[in-house]
Amino acid sequence: MNLHDHRTYLTTRRQFVSTLGAGFGSLALASMLDANAAWPNELRSAAPKDDRSKLLLNPMATRSPMLPTKAKACIFLFMFGGPSQVDLFDYKPELQKNDGKTIANEFRRGAITNATLQASRRTFQRHGQSGLWCSDALPNLAKHMDKLAVVRSLTSDSFAHGSALLQIHSGRILQGHPSLGSWITYGLGTENQNLPGYVVMLDPRGGPTSGSLNWASGYMPAAFQGTVFRSEDPAIRNLVATDGATREETRREINLINGLNQEHLKQHPGYSELEARIASYELAYHLQAAAPEALDLSQESEATLKLYGVNEPKPDWHPLALGPSTFGRQCLVARRMVERGVRFIQIYSGGGNAGGQNTWDGHHGIEENLKLHCPEVDQPIAALLTDLEQRGLLESTLIVWGGEFGRMPVSETFNTGGKPGGRDHNPKGFTYWLAGAGVKPGIAVGETDEIGEVATVDPFHLRDLHATILHLMGLDHKRLTYFHGGLDEKLTGVLDAHPIRQIL
Repeated sequence: MNLHDHRTYLTTRRQFVSTLGAGFGSLALASMLDANAAWPNELRSAAPKDDRSKLLLNPMATRSPMLPTKAKACIFLFMFGGPSQVDLFDYKPELQKNDGKTIANEFRRGAITNATLQASRRTFQRHGQSGLWCSDALPNLAKHMDKLAVVRSLTSDSFAHGSALLQIHSGRILQGHPSLGSWITYGLGTENQNLPGYVVMLDPRGGPTSGSLNWASGYMPAAFQGTVFRSEDPAIRNLVATDGATREETRREINLINGLNQEHLKQHPGYSELEARIASYELAYHLQAAAPEALDLSQESEATLKLYGVNEPKPDWHPLALGPSTFGRQCLVARRMVERGVRFIQIYSGGGNAGGQNTWDGHHGIEENLKLHCPEVDQPIAALLTDLEQRGLLESTLIVWGGEFGRMPVSETFNTGGKPGGRDHNPKGFTYWLAGAGVKPGIAVGETDEIGEVATVDPFHLRDLHATILHLMGLDHKRLTYFHGGLDEKLTGVLDAHPIRQIL
């Protein structure tokens, strides 16, 4: 028995036993309810009954939300490496007063050492009518604090990049589970069948630790995985035919290939990789026309390009510095994707191996790290908020900002050979902010302790953040399930989770 036969056998047996448990009378009932019977078990809970026939034909078909929502799209701005909350949004006067004092610090789970408090070298001010704190590291974003809901008391379970990245992206510290973007496109589909529903844009310095697992679809059909748009041309590899074939010739070729694949699929029902391959050929054909137009920034005005910093020169003060042009271009593409009905866009700032200044992982000097990365994202994010608002898109677009954890309030020495000035990982209390569709603006919830290390007031786990994002997108985290391995799997897992009501 080959692998494909094995998959078919397991699926058939599971469906048979599930039906048998309700009695043989249910077999007749299942055949009568043809839409429900034909619709795969694992997808039934994702969409209302009216959407099921569409989902059978096209897994990315637009589906109705479970909850009332303003949101149509989500842009996740991910600061890979772990941005420092005590240098950006979480102002701590006691940390400033006690700079240089020694405290007992848990730098890894259960591993405690004496460490030196390190005050922020940034200047903090309250901004806007809300009076939310923001440091001078992000002067452009500081002008938009009245749009943000800042969560200052998030916690996660891992001090390590790999598992922490998996948890923020998929809800678990172990690989193999669908990513947040996969859950959202699984629940809602996408509004533009000529573009991917789930787009990922990476930092040109490299991808994040654990790589494509961060945007994988796990045990869901492969159609729900993220599509990577590269930062350099071509943004999508192998999109243009190299043999000079015309659109008509390409159409005939894809029809032939997909026809053969469909025949093979009849012998191996439920083989999602093959289903995804068929869908990808179709999408690639449509992308040949849709993607160049969507990615063509020459259609934008000079004022818009300037707003995002697209044409800013690359700084020469540091070999790793990019300036705002790369992230600005990606944020502008994200806005264009939202306009064209793409459901979920994730943009990474920082890339390559963790531990260096190429990411937000500021072990070897937090000031150098902030000087590198804050100017790369500050102007583009401020531009994105301004542009979406001016176009009437902010009220229907959810913006999420954060990393896999935060930083410690003490000087880093463990990973630096004793060299001071950096900050280590901190999953015990860190900051995220949200803006746009359904988010209460100009509010901060939760607090860390007096030095910014541990969430003490209204601590929220990443499960709660995921429940919040799903809620804002019109999805109930308890009802959005996928049947796998005998369980109704959820993004938030089996432990209790709640949307952060204070920011809704």
